[in-house]
Amino acid sequence: MKSKAHITIYEHDRLTTDHASFSTRHLNALWKLNEYHNFDYFDPIPSGVKFKQYVGIIQVDGLCIEILPKTDKDNSAADWKGLLLQMLKACGHLKATSAGAANVKRQHLNLLEVYFELFLSEVETLIHRGLTKKYRKKTGNVKALKGKLEFAGNIRHNLVHKERFYTTHQVYDHDHLLHQTLAHALEIIEQFSKGSYLFDRCKRVLLNFPETTPLKVTKKQLESIVLTRKTAPYSQALELARLIILNYSPDISTGKEKMISLLFDMNKLWEEFILIQIRKELSNTDYTVKGQDSQTFIGSNYLKPDVVIQHNQDPKKVYIIDTKWKRPQNNASSISDLRQMYAYNRFWNAQKAMLLYPGESKKNSFKPFETEDFFRDNDQTTSITHLCKSGFVSVLDEDHKLSHTIGKQVLELLDEEW
Repeated sequence: MKSKAHITIYEHDRLTTDHASFSTRHLNALWKLNEYHNFDYFDPIPSGVKFKQYVGIIQVDGLCIEILPKTDKDNSAADWKGLLLQMLKACGHLKATSAGAANVKRQHLNLLEVYFELFLSEVETLIHRGLTKKYRKKTGNVKALKGKLEFAGNIRHNLVHKERFYTTHQVYDHDHLLHQTLAHALEIIEQFSKGSYLFDRCKRVLLNFPETTPLKVTKKQLESIVLTRKTAPYSQALELARLIILNYSPDISTGKEKMISLLFDMNKLWEEFILIQIRKELSNTDYTVKGQDSQTFIGSNYLKPDVVIQHNQDPKKVYIIDTKWKRPQNNASSISDLRQMYAYNRFWNAQKAMLLYPGESKKNSFKPFETEDFFRDNDQTTSITHLCKSGFVSVLDEDHKLSHTIGKQVLELLDEEW
């Protein structure tokens, strides 16, 4: 069986048709994918694309494009792939309830294959546990009269066969929307895993899975599924199926094969990861950590810093952190980012504000700047000192894995006693 071509590239890199495995057909498919997602994924360049901050997998027409995150360290692709998987797991985007799925550590798998394997493990566990049956209405011929006799249908279908009855009746089986959704996801995996060991595994799962009515599950149908106490064990399999189905793009590909993409915004993932790590560090303390805390600015516009740390008893102890995954040029923050931090300082009356980047840890000091600010309570202006700085934390540890001390590193950068 012919194996897929594979391209490994990093965020913000360029990919053109000069690459031996990347054809005009692939480029046209990527442009359509980008248009379908509001041009979020990459910018068009002559005969190619320039990737933005989205990382993950795009698979189309026999080609697998793996986009990895990268900051400043010159680490291997395996290190950055491992970092992405660990960060997704830490943020709850890569989880599994079955024992087999929890031990997915195959470094040779790409991100899409990891999710495929997790899903197959979850379905195997459900099959072993016993799949849930539900009642449903079925209309058709039966040999014994049961349910409601459909007179018009019975005349149309059984004018000759008097021994049969055309009825609408209830059946109790596995053919319901929940299983139709899982079956649809299995069909997608079967299509995109050809040439890998996952293909044979998917075939085995399909052999043990009950026959269901073929259904191209839509987003609306996915949203209509409500799990009960009886179907609660399906939650993780359903979540993975939803991710697989909603990232499948059968109408975008230019060839006979279809396209599937699984991409994550590193800016949002970094922000989410930092928030989780700081909350862990400050749990059981007198501090509250909020994410995307908002205040009205002008009209319907809001200011939303990524992380706000507030002391529960001392309202003066407020600290603002705005996360930036992409490092600034020459380690100098942009004017727009600095203005944003000033606004955060003023609106939250924060003691300190920090722009946080991934990179080698540096002992940057806070730089004070004074402004003449107006206070409503005494109708006077007064000079206030604001503190702001750029902070850098090491993402990878000495073992080239996602650092578990990032939360501690961030708090140390704020130069406070916690």
